[in-house]
Parts: sequence; C-alpha cells; structure tokens
Amino acid sequence: MTIHKSKAFWIAGSIFTLTFAVLFIIRLGILERILSHPRTLSIESINAVSERDTWMNIFQNERKIGFSHTRFYTDTTGYGLTEAVYMRINTMGMIQDINLNTKSRLNADFTLQELDFEISSSRFHFTVRGTVVGNTLHVTTESAGSSRSLDIPIKDKPYLLNGIMDAIAATDLKPGDKYVFNIFDPGTMGQAAVIAEVIGEELVDIRGFNQLATKISLNFKGASQLAWIGKEGDILKEKGILGISLIKTDRKDALDGLAVKSSQDLTKIASVASNITLENVEALGVLKVKIQGISSKNVKLQGGRQSYKEQVLTVQKERLSNLADELKPENLAALEKIFLKPGPFIQSDHQKIRALAQEILKDDPDATPLTQAEKLLNWVHTHIEKRPVLSLPDALSTLEHRVGDCNEHAVLLAALGRAAGIPTRIEAGLVYLKGRFYYHAWNLMYLGQWVTADSLFGQLPADVSHLRFTTGSPKQQLDLMGVIGRVQLTVIQ
Repeated sequence: MTIHKSKAFWIAGSIFTLTFAVLFIIRLGILERILSHPRTLSIESINAVSERDTWMNIFQNERKIGFSHTRFYTDTTGYGLTEAVYMRINTMGMIQDINLNTKSRLNADFTLQELDFEISSSRFHFTVRGTVVGNTLHVTTESAGSSRSLDIPIKDKPYLLNGIMDAIAATDLKPGDKYVFNIFDPGTMGQAAVIAEVIGEELVDIRGFNQLATKISLNFKGASQLAWIGKEGDILKEKGILGISLIKTDRKDALDGLAVKSSQDLTKIASVASNITLENVEALGVLKVKIQGISSKNVKLQGGRQSYKEQVLTVQKERLSNLADELKPENLAALEKIFLKPGPFIQSDHQKIRALAQEILKDDPDATPLTQAEKLLNWVHTHIEKRPVLSLPDALSTLEHRVGDCNEHAVLLAALGRAAGIPTRIEAGLVYLKGRFYYHAWNLMYLGQWVTADSLFGQLPADVSHLRFTTGSPKQQLDLMGVIGRVQLTVIQ
C-alpha cells in the first residue's frame, strides 16, 4: 500500500493524549519515586469548607489561551461542583476553540455521586452522564445523535480530577503528607490513581501580589503537576507540562483579553527530534532506536514486531505471509475476543457501523481476513477527510462528520474491523516525519497474527517508524502522559 501524498501535512500529532489530556494536565501529575504509603482521604479528616466561585486564566508559556470558571457549593447530601473551561488550541497549524463543561454532585468525603460532562469543538459534541450506585458507575454517553449505556465496576470510591484540589484543601495540610485518589476520567471511562503530596508553604505571585500558599505536587501516569492552595482553601495557581498553567483572577479579567492567537503548536512542542534524517521510511524493513529519558515500565515497548533490550528498541516490519484464510470466533483466543467487543468510543455493534462494514465487504464475501482488512482500511483512508480535531474521538461521530485526525481514523477502523469479525485494537506512540518523531495513533488488526495498520497513511503493515508505546483501547493512551516532553531518541540503525 502507498502512503497518502499529504502525509507531510496531516501527520497526526493531535492524538488523544496530546490534545484532550493536555486540557486536563492542570489536574494531573507524575510518580517517579517509591511513595511511603499514601493515605486515602477519610471523612474524619475533612474540615468545614466554604463555598467559592473561582475564575482562572489559562496560559501557555505566558500567552493567554483560555480561562476556567469553577463553582463549589454545599448541598443537602454533600457538595456541588461545576466547571467551565474554554481554550484556543493550535494543532498542526490549525486553530480550534474547545469548550469543556462539568457539573457534578459529590459526597461529604468529596467522592463522586453524579456527573454530567460535555466536550464540544467545531462540529463534534460528546456527553457523558454518570451515577454511582454501590460498586457500580452507571454511565450514558451520547454522540452523533446516538446514546449508549454501560455499567462500570469500581473497586474504590471514585473522585473527579477537578474535585481533587477541593478535597485536599479541606484537610489539615502538613509537609510530607501523601494522599491517594482513585479518579474517574470521563475521557477514557477508566479509573486511575492520583497521588498528592504536600510540599510545604511558599510565596506565590498572583497578579503582582505575593501570597502565602501551600504547595502541592500531584502525580499521575508519569505527568507532573504543581498547585498552590491559599489560606482560604482556594486554588491560586496550577502548573503542568507543555508550558500550561492557570492563575487565579477575577471574572472581568478572565473574560477580557482572550488572545486572538492560540497556544503554540502543541504537536511541534511535544514532538521529539531525530539525530538523523530518514529517507524512504516505507521501504525500511528494520529500525533501531535508542530510547532515553523514560522508564520502560510505564510503556509497552516489548512485544509483537517490537523488541526492547538495554534501551534499544528494534522494530521489524511484518510479513504478510502465513496469515489466516478465515477467522472463526470459536477458534479465537481470549485476547482476540476482547478486541471484538464494542466500547464507549468504538461502537462496533451500532447498526450504522455494521451496515457500513457489510457494504464495504459485500462484493467479496469469501475474502481472506487480510483482504477484508485492506478494504476496510482503504475505505477509511479514502472517505475520512484528514484534518485535526479536538474532541473525544468516537467511531459514530467520525462516520457522521467524515473528518478527523489519527484518533478518528483509528477508532473508526477499530469499529469497522470488529463489526466485520476482525479483532482490532488501537496503538499509540511516535512516528517519523522530516527530522522529528510526532505523537500518533494507529491500529493493530488480528489476521491470524497481529498486524499493524494505519488508515490515516494508508499502510498495512505500518512503516517501521511507528514506535508503539501503548496498545489496547483509548484509556491505555493515558500512559503516554509520562512520556511527553521526556523521551529522547537516537536512531542507530
């Protein structure tokens, strides 16, 4: 298969983690050391809290790119928390406005009762509504005019990312204290642990005035975040990766002075320089790179066409021989069966997705899995306009709007593959272009053995400059948060 002629422009650096996660990086953090038994928050440790109405400017390297407005108030069963975030983001030279709105009810210990979350950007709109009942989170999602309900088992009481700081501020903050919060992320429908550590008191400059605040470190999935809490329990400042920071202000200042310019191009900032220029990448059979700056424990470097030893990653392009003549569900292993199932963002059981898969494959019902995969990939490659999108990528919205970057291509191909009986998962990592490696997402399809597929570039198998860091489903891409801004690459063969 040949690469699409516009690869140079449509290199999809705006993968899910780089775009959506950056919007919430102000709430997250990195775990690089062994922590000494962080505590969970108990109701007994919570002091009386006051209601607040907070406006914050959002900056990237001192350039204002948006604002947030948060209301925290008490109600009959605990607390209410609403947050509106507006940002103007630059990805791949295209400027887009994005709005995120969260309305939630919290228990007296700040854990989640109910959630109403929505994200909108351009033509894309995605909502998540959830209610916690016992050990289950009942969730309903809606996109492209279609809704889906699912029950998510929860091991521990879930928190929201934007409620953690309120929970911390309600406790007696002592240097060295550590707390663990199991958060629910509506962007991935998953749970993960955030560790908060109290650093100590520090003067912080807020709009030209020094204020005494307690400095907090938040640690999550390898991404770092600092926050400063004032004496009244209000958040004065937050600082994360890629130069993103928030500073407390008033309503007038937050709403005034929104820059016409957007953020700096996030795709370029997060990309990784190569030590050499790679020519004709598609023709390469093997690529070896030395990886430094990150822990291999936090990413999936070993397995499949990749091998990793002593900081050297070797990628070997798959051969399309000895593949299966057909795939029978009863003969699939447990792992392959997992990636035949639908998901919140991969709606492979929806009638529109199933009908499209049948339409694409109808002319050759006896085609091999490889031929079927090629036809599905070619359809996505041809019919989806290649343009950066800032939203939660899901297959139905992509099919309806026929536009998207690598995320949208990957979720749609995953849905079509699963609808056609081909186990398909999503991988994410880096891909090479003109002297740099950019963050990117693609697919892995089971055709008797797992084979990489990139519908944005029209490649099956994908070229060897696709360096996988995560594999599975969209929620696994959160593991990239500990990689962005840290990884260093040296091409050695």
